[in-house]
Amino acid sequence: MNLSEPFIRRPVMTTLVMIAILLAGLVGFRLLPIDNLPRVDFPTLSVQAQLPGASPETMATTVATVLERQFATVSGVDSMNSTSSTGMSTITLQFNLSRDIDSAAQDVQTAISSAIPLLPPMPTRPYYKKVNPADMPILYLQIFSDTLPIRQVDEYAENLIAQSISMVEGVAQVNVFGSQKYAVRVRMDPRKLAATGTSIDQVSNAIANGTVKLPTGALQGQHGFSNIQANDQLLNAKELGPLIVTVRNGVPVRLNQLGQVEDSVENTLVTNFTKHGRAIVLAVQRQPGTNVVQIIDDVFAKLPKLKEQLPASVNMDVLFDRSVNIRESVRDVEFTLAVTIILVVLVIAVFLRNWRATVISSLSLPTSLLGTCAAMALLQYSLDDMSLMALTLCVGFVVDDAIVVLESIVRHLEMGSKPLKAAFEGTREVSFTILSMTLSLVAVFIPLLFLPGLIGRLFREFAMTMTASILISGFV
Repeated sequence: MNLSEPFIRRPVMTTLVMIAILLAGLVGFRLLPIDNLPRVDFPTLSVQAQLPGASPETMATTVATVLERQFATVSGVDSMNSTSSTGMSTITLQFNLSRDIDSAAQDVQTAISSAIPLLPPMPTRPYYKKVNPADMPILYLQIFSDTLPIRQVDEYAENLIAQSISMVEGVAQVNVFGSQKYAVRVRMDPRKLAATGTSIDQVSNAIANGTVKLPTGALQGQHGFSNIQANDQLLNAKELGPLIVTVRNGVPVRLNQLGQVEDSVENTLVTNFTKHGRAIVLAVQRQPGTNVVQIIDDVFAKLPKLKEQLPASVNMDVLFDRSVNIRESVRDVEFTLAVTIILVVLVIAVFLRNWRATVISSLSLPTSLLGTCAAMALLQYSLDDMSLMALTLCVGFVVDDAIVVLESIVRHLEMGSKPLKAAFEGTREVSFTILSMTLSLVAVFIPLLFLPGLIGRLFREFAMTMTASILISGFV
């Protein structure tokens, strides 16, 4: 049996096949994304429900418990945790690795709809996000200004930057730290309320009824039709102050007569400081199973256009970029791979003591490694620590076959055979040996492909990369 005979008889075809492997490997290498580890994240969904003013105990018993009963019927749930605080409950659902996150999201939405009639009246219905709350953000951005008030900076951060970034593929949500949303703050004086006989409920109802934006109607005549434009919204403290709360003895009691009405923010107890002073910080979180480096690259591609829409007095900087650590880690492993290749070539040169034999054996290295990159691209793998470790380990494997074949051919040349005959005889003698070596090495990594759970997902890419590299090296 001589597996190499067709390639020896057709050198042009052999050259073209090797060039095709090299080209496919170069294309595959450029298509491979960069990541720190294979995609082994558990599909995770976070469900949030809001009931303003409710205590944590009320949220846990009337909201979280009802939702948990419905989520218990969803298939594939591995764990379910809930956290209740004042006015909010957060339920984290973690599914098994075999469950698709999109189909799981549809089942969760159905469960939420089923729970709506059992929940107390809520301003907004519960909603889910494809995010793991325990996963740290992949990118922090700070938005600040030396001249503008922080509440105006917050408007640009939340309404422009955060909304644009959340539309990037793979982004689960953008958290805002140090939010300073504009609001009119009304501080009531108890003595003035008592003097005028006005209650807090009257003040609250007057504010709610006095600033509304509802359709007013239309005027329709014989020859025309027009909408009535009437905006009853009060947008700042100056407009809200003269609002009539009640009438006492025929005299209107206005809001600014009962206390202080001032322009402020929704929460005065929260702020955020960086080295530039007060700032708004945006934390970008990714969806489970997505590529960190690709998401950050897509976000950075959007930032120049967003900066053009900001005023010159508003600045935006990067506080933390998780892709930097990932790129450095991958770069270190790539350097180790390059050193390994150089050392292998030097060892071959020292022991063979023939530059031509060294070059021939060394050519199998780039061909096999680039062919492996093409296989990784077809399998939708990434350049991460596990796959690069596999490539580093297989450097010694991929050159073994070439050395065995070359040594067999050289032995026949030294015995006086012509080059063509030596090639036929040498490859015929070791064809079965090369085949058995290749298959036995592949068999070593087969058990890793059947490891269950998270560890199995982690090492599956390593095992498949090693298997592909060994098979391609055997072919080369």
